[in-house]
Amino acid sequence: MSHSAIQTIMNHRSIRKFKDKKLTEEQIQTIVEAAQMASTSSYVMAYTIIGVTDERIKEKLAAISGQTYVQNNGHLFVFCGDLHRTEQLGSQEDREQMQQSLASPEQFIVMTVDAALASQNAAIAAEDLGLGICYLGSLRNDVYQVSELLQLPERVVPLFGMAVGYPDHEPEQKPRLPIDVIYHENHYQPFEHQLPFIKDFDKKLHSYYEKRKQNNRNDNWSKQMIRKFSTPTRMDVGTFLHEKNINNQAD
Repeated sequence: MSHSAIQTIMNHRSIRKFKDKKLTEEQIQTIVEAAQMASTSSYVMAYTIIGVTDERIKEKLAAISGQTYVQNNGHLFVFCGDLHRTEQLGSQEDREQMQQSLASPEQFIVMTVDAALASQNAAIAAEDLGLGICYLGSLRNDVYQVSELLQLPERVVPLFGMAVGYPDHEPEQKPRLPIDVIYHENHYQPFEHQLPFIKDFDKKLHSYYEKRKQNNRNDNWSKQMIRKFSTPTRMDVGTFLHEKNINNQAD
């Protein structure tokens, strides 16, 4: 039975356990072509998608991430921000003139947004094909090693991965923040306006965590966020970006 795009989107949940069945070349091509149809800033298409099929590389990426489903899936995509391709189009003189722009924080935002938009198209396409997906920010646990494994040149950075495959479990759908917290009309609403809705959401999420079939626990969203941002993580990413000559603000 076919689903509308909205039904597919509304049914999303992260899949972390996949059947031992690889995607076909046709499925991979459809997912990538769907990704390419996403909007892109100034037609730059400042991203590259790397499909990882070498099991040795997948094993190393899984070790970096600490997540088995980075290796055990139907196909692994890595979404990279890419300004290398754009830089190589010009002559030596052109490249010298492009340096300041290519290294700017603005173009880092462009590559990140382009890749994110493409990946969401890919995710929806995969789910519409009856597959499951999981985003993998954990690849940034060692961004230097990931870059080395994937042989990424200057101005190409690994942003996140996406594991895709045939679901081997049916996780409950995790609640989202209320629309009153996320959507503000005309101007940013003060935190005091948002707080009652967040408190209600914390109660809802606490109930979800207590009742879900796997990994149930006593927790809520506010506690999670405080824990997350109280312990700095992946602090080497900024240095890595500078060494790749990206996100460097001119003096």
